[in-house]
Amino acid sequence: MITSVLVANRGEIACRVFRTCREAGIRTVAVHSDADETALHVRLADAAVRLPGTASADTYLRGDLIVKAAVAAGADAVHPGYGFLSENADFARAVTDAGLTWIGPPPEAIEAMASKTRAKELLGIAPLDRVTEADLPVLVKAAAGGGGRGMRVVRRLADLDDALTAARAEAVSAFGDGEVFVEPYVENGRHVEVQILADTHGTVWALGTRDCSLQRRHQKVIEEAPAPGLSPRLDAELRETAVRAARSVSYVGAGTVEFLVDAHGRAHFLEMNTRLQVEHPVTEAVFGVDLVALQLRVAEGHALETDPPPARGHAVEARLYAEDPAHGWAPQTGRLHRLAVPDGIRLDTGCTDGDEIGVHYDPMLAKAVAHAPTRAEAVRRLAGALERAAVHGPVTNRDLLVRSLRHEEFASARMDTGFYDRHLADLTAPAPDPLAPLAAALADAHGRSRFGGWRNVPSQPQVKRYTMAGEEHEVRYRHTRTGLTADGVRVVHADARLVVLEADGVRHRYEVARYRAQVHV
Repeated sequence: MITSVLVANRGEIACRVFRTCREAGIRTVAVHSDADETALHVRLADAAVRLPGTASADTYLRGDLIVKAAVAAGADAVHPGYGFLSENADFARAVTDAGLTWIGPPPEAIEAMASKTRAKELLGIAPLDRVTEADLPVLVKAAAGGGGRGMRVVRRLADLDDALTAARAEAVSAFGDGEVFVEPYVENGRHVEVQILADTHGTVWALGTRDCSLQRRHQKVIEEAPAPGLSPRLDAELRETAVRAARSVSYVGAGTVEFLVDAHGRAHFLEMNTRLQVEHPVTEAVFGVDLVALQLRVAEGHALETDPPPARGHAVEARLYAEDPAHGWAPQTGRLHRLAVPDGIRLDTGCTDGDEIGVHYDPMLAKAVAHAPTRAEAVRRLAGALERAAVHGPVTNRDLLVRSLRHEEFASARMDTGFYDRHLADLTAPAPDPLAPLAAALADAHGRSRFGGWRNVPSQPQVKRYTMAGEEHEVRYRHTRTGLTADGVRVVHADARLVVLEADGVRHRYEVARYRAQVHV
């Protein structure tokens, strides 16, 4: 029986695994780089081991150091999380060679599915050996790795050789493996995947489908379960293929089989990810399971039930990043002053109020998940919660998420992987609330000023200037016998934290927070 788990990862996934371990009474061990010394996952763990340095190559990618850390801290099992070493067969072997329990699939299964060409062979899918005009467009793809690296779309035969050369070079640099292959390119298809879970007794669960079509640069932004609008035939085909992929390599543990579905409803196998996925919470919400708890039970040798539990309702997840989608998705840094969502929303995060968002690692702050009886209700609930969330600190993609969820194409489940290529400019166009600068100014005036008796002569207007959505806004207001006034707007209430304004007969409530020169309204 597992008594102590080291998570060979950081941030949100480490915190998420620790939560399940605590509920099970299992001791937790964190590893951390120098940049993460005070990170939330370190603070939550029962014990922590330093990996000297800040670069991933010197810390979280050093399997030898992580195994030593597990032994030194008295852990008897290792959970890899996702990313870093989670799909590294050599690391899995090093863990078991050290006498520790590996909470993941067998190394042989990891190796078999690490190569996309080998995975296709196991499923009887042949790559394109000879490309003709009739095959175009095609995709040149690295056999190892992912994340969009080592990939090139080819629309003209004359460009194929150059694309192969460039993809090989990028694949060698990113993955140390220059093998590439060619497959049909599905233009603006839907990205649909199947969650699987297998035990050591021959049972394989296919826990429904997920749609992850809203992506930027092959990185998922919004995910949901189940994938909407699939025909019963296609849904059954995807689940059957996923189970067949798992059985072909004697898979154990949690994994994901990914597909592209074209406009004609045909499924094209992409790859199998031999780990837990970032988007696993939507599956947990729909099936009422804890996938990490099930990973632990499988690793201990327990058998799954013959059939998975029934699916209920719909779940949607949005990834909140410290990044600016309007400026090339540039990562943002700085202090996260506050992060809070309304009740009823699941928030998986690796940071909390007061944490510093640095430059060394992925800028994802949190995943927000809503579950409801229907898709429309889940989407509405998540959009509303994100809109009302307090996200104070660096620029984030929060507004993009809200607008994406409310976009007609997404609401009607007609989205595909080209969604942001078509709509990013509109989704990131500035749309500031014209009353927000006034609310900021009035809250600031209340917090800073005290006034004596009023005079009969009109006072000079007070002037404040704020930069909002990249534009400067000037605010003018006056102090009168009846209180603060602004042109065309009645000030119902104003203090340092709350301002209520009435414009055209409608009252608007604004909560205001100030952090030095930064004001959040």
